[in-house]
Amino acid sequence: MTDSTRRCHYGVIVLAMGTLVVFGSLGLARFAYTVLLPSMQDGLGMDNTQAGALATANLIGYLALCVLGGALASRFGPRAVIAAGLAVAGISMILTGLAGGIASAAAWRALAGIGSGASNVPVMGLMAAWFAPRRRGLATGIAVAGSSVALILLGPVVPPILSAWGDSGWRVCWGVFGGVTLLLAAGAFILLRNRPDEMGLAPLGTRADDPKPGPRTGPLEWGSVYRSPVVWHLGLVYVAFGFSYIIYLTFFTKCLIADGGYTQEAAGRLFMVMGWFSLVCGLIWGTISDRIGRKWTLVIVYAIHTAAFALFALWPAPIGFTVSAVLFGLSAWSIPAIMAATCGDVLGPRLAPAGLGFITLFFGIGQAAGPSVAGAMADAAGSLSPALLLAAGMAALGGVAAALLRRGV
Repeated sequence: MTDSTRRCHYGVIVLAMGTLVVFGSLGLARFAYTVLLPSMQDGLGMDNTQAGALATANLIGYLALCVLGGALASRFGPRAVIAAGLAVAGISMILTGLAGGIASAAAWRALAGIGSGASNVPVMGLMAAWFAPRRRGLATGIAVAGSSVALILLGPVVPPILSAWGDSGWRVCWGVFGGVTLLLAAGAFILLRNRPDEMGLAPLGTRADDPKPGPRTGPLEWGSVYRSPVVWHLGLVYVAFGFSYIIYLTFFTKCLIADGGYTQEAAGRLFMVMGWFSLVCGLIWGTISDRIGRKWTLVIVYAIHTAAFALFALWPAPIGFTVSAVLFGLSAWSIPAIMAATCGDVLGPRLAPAGLGFITLFFGIGQAAGPSVAGAMADAAGSLSPALLLAAGMAALGGVAAALLRRGV
């Protein structure tokens, strides 16, 4: 019997903690903004352009750390980098709740983005170290479900707090979410381990006849990351996801209230529904990518995203919004999971965090541009529909780019 077939492999604990890291670093630090946006706009006097700029500040912070975070994790180990990043994100969320104006809120949202990038990118790369290739897509698919848990909880939790605390409700929410994230930072430092051989284990899913992993010591071959045509191509594919999905999620609640006539509570319920459907999306599509390959799974997912974003713009009625939310939920976090697994396939476990960090740079560029462009379009058109159609078009381009990946990816 191999280490990977023991009743309780420590990789299960790493995966569970990794899922909670994603819950804090993305689910709370980034996606809470979607639910809190209407209240923050009222409290800080922001129009759609300024709201988009505030989201962009967060994503620029994420972009600044996505490459550095992965590289630091490859050199010094993911555990300390992840814990430190979560701590920064938690403190920044608390400070966001104390912001006195748009400028200070943007500064703290940018710092929260830095913490998110320093924790989320390494934790996804950590899955490549703890899981054998045949289980890698499954593992990353489970880990990204942390964002889904946040969507499920934010939908019903935020409206009562906003109602109870009135104009200060959004500030209270940020304080609570920041405190939870600080607790997760402590948990990550206590429970995570950099790689299975630290505990005398093989990656979960390893078979006796699998080839032995390469040496863990010696200089890292950074050129295999930054000069790889496949890695650059993956980065270009990832731009489309960053640009398109962040438009949809940033303005999801705002669109339902402003264009669909929803109340805050009704919008929160649909947000929760999307979260429930997204809970298993990474698991489903990660497993499918293990079976049919990463390339064609990406093509399928981008097609679903294209339909979801277009429906939100073209069918502004409860049924259209609901179908759109369900479609996006069923595929929401699958692309990050597939990208993390692909980096492990292409680069191996040791360089996977660096590779994921590098392609996340492209993803981050798309994310940083999306909200500002969408907010400006919404103010100019008086509606969010043109921005959502732009998101749909970008998702379609992502599918085309994925189809052009080399055979075997």
